[in-house]
Parts: sequence; C-alpha cells; structure tokens
Amino acid sequence: MAGASSGLQTKRELGKATRDAFGRALEALGADHPEIVVVDADVGNSTRTEWFGKKHPDRFFNIGIAESNLVGVAAGLASSGKTSVIASFAAFITCNAYDQLRMSVAYPHLNVKVVGSHAGISIGEDGASQMGIEDVSLACSLPGFVVIVPADEDSAKAATAAMVKHQGPVYLRVGRPDVPKIYTSGSVPFEIGKANQLRDGKDLTIVANGIMVAPALDAAETLAGDGIQARVLDMHTVKPVDRDALASAAKETGAVVVAEEHLAHGGLGSVVAYTVAEEQPVPIRYVNLLDQFGESGAPDALLEKYGLTAGKIVEAARAAVAAKAR
Repeated sequence: MAGASSGLQTKRELGKATRDAFGRALEALGADHPEIVVVDADVGNSTRTEWFGKKHPDRFFNIGIAESNLVGVAAGLASSGKTSVIASFAAFITCNAYDQLRMSVAYPHLNVKVVGSHAGISIGEDGASQMGIEDVSLACSLPGFVVIVPADEDSAKAATAAMVKHQGPVYLRVGRPDVPKIYTSGSVPFEIGKANQLRDGKDLTIVANGIMVAPALDAAETLAGDGIQARVLDMHTVKPVDRDALASAAKETGAVVVAEEHLAHGGLGSVVAYTVAEEQPVPIRYVNLLDQFGESGAPDALLEKYGLTAGKIVEAARAAVAAKAR
C-alpha cells in the first residue's frame, strides 16, 4: 500500500481549490509535454484551462458550449497521437456527453483525459443543475476509464501529472472551493490505484476521498478521544480501487465507514462495498448525499445540511463499531 504518513499535513490550513491546482499543474506540464492539447467548452476561466491556453495558445481549443462536440474533437486529436485534455463542469461533461465518452473515448480506449470541475454540492450557490453528484458513478461505468478524486491542492497536482503519464482514458474530479491542506507540498505519495494511509487504527477504517478526507481526519481525532482508534485511507483512485488496502483494513479493523461527496449509488461507497464483500465482509456505514439533489446555498451550509461533516462520520463510525461488536 502506497502512502506513508511522512507527507501528511498535521495542521490543516486552508489551501487552494483542486481546480486551481489542476490548472497550474497542466500549465507547467505543457512545457515538457508538447503532445498535450487542451480542449475546453467555453469555461476555461472556471476550469482553469485558460492558464494553459495563455502559455500554449497553439495547443488550446475553445469549441464553445457544446460538450458532445468537445469529446468528439478531443477523440479525433487523440486518434492522431495527441494527449487530449478536456474540461468542463462535472455535471455537463459526464451527463451531456456520456454517449460520446462511451463510444468515442472508452470503446476505442483513446488517450483522452476528462476533467470534471465544480463537482459536488460544494459548488454552492449555482444550484442543483450545476452540481455533478453522479459523475463518479458515470465515469466508473465507462470500461477502461481510470477515475481519480484528489483531496487537496498538492494531491491534485500529483494526480494531474499521473493522469497525463497514464496511457488511456482518465476522469479527474476537481472542485470549486478552497480546501484544507492534507499533504505537505512536494511530498504527496501518489500512485494510481494505491490508497494513502493517513492514520493508523485498529477499531475501524474510514475510507474517504476528495473534500471528505479532511472531515475524516477530524472525525478520527474525535473518536480517539473516546478510545476508538480509526484508520484513515485517502482512496483518491476510485477505479481501479486499492483492493489490498481495503482487504487489509477489513481484516485488521473489522469495520468500515465510507465518506464521499456523491450520491449513494455507484460511487466510492458502492466500490468499497462490493470489494469488501468479496475480500472480508465486515459492517459498513456510509456518509454521502443519499438519493437526492442538492440546492443553492453557501458551500459550508450545504455540507452541514446534507450531512457531509466530521460529526456525521463520527456517528457512522460509532454505528459501525457497535455493529462489529454484535
């Protein structure tokens, strides 16, 4: 299992948004990778691909608000030997262009990197129509796709580099708000398909990704005060998931909680559930968006209202430990 705690940021100050980290990483990678081309659907100022475009205007293409065409153009460029990076809001690029992703990228297994920005309810005031809350499920359903959800700015930079290096289609989920730092700059252990263990524990394991990793660590600290030692895994890669880390966690801690900013069906929780069921069945509890849309509001207020908090993770952890004891 990759990821020692040496790279862990013990005091979680607020860092940049993962969309900002992606944009800066892509801009820098462009200098060393002349094969990278970027295609955007007229939201480059939001997805931060415009930073690449300003540095490398001959390799940046804005095709307008037309996500299906966006995927088709990127697929054509990839067929010509380019590494295509496409970006739009997560809700638009996965929902509006799913058939094109399926037939033009996944089926021929092309080297297209799909970046879904402004994911989850933490997009805030833009409301339900803009919130990608089913995107991880849709991306995981595409054969051959790798699916990554980084936790903070430094892991997002590392994920962007890994995405470009990987041969084949990748979905990278990034968010709008600034998020707490989890890792120390320059020391992020990141390998596709390998979880990072951020904290050890013997009583249960909290598996989280994206914006929910910081609350998972906060919950573990609260539980420790009650004598419950929680292991915390940053499961940044949903597909392929780290089966070895999950098998070890189930066998060694006997209970699991999964926390994600996503609908209950088809996301990280579903992947963890069927993996644990195969490897070592144990009690599992979930913290997610259940089966409902979000709404317009301040990001912090929405996360509180929909239960995506450290407190809810603590409740789920206590329930999982109690179920283990029965």
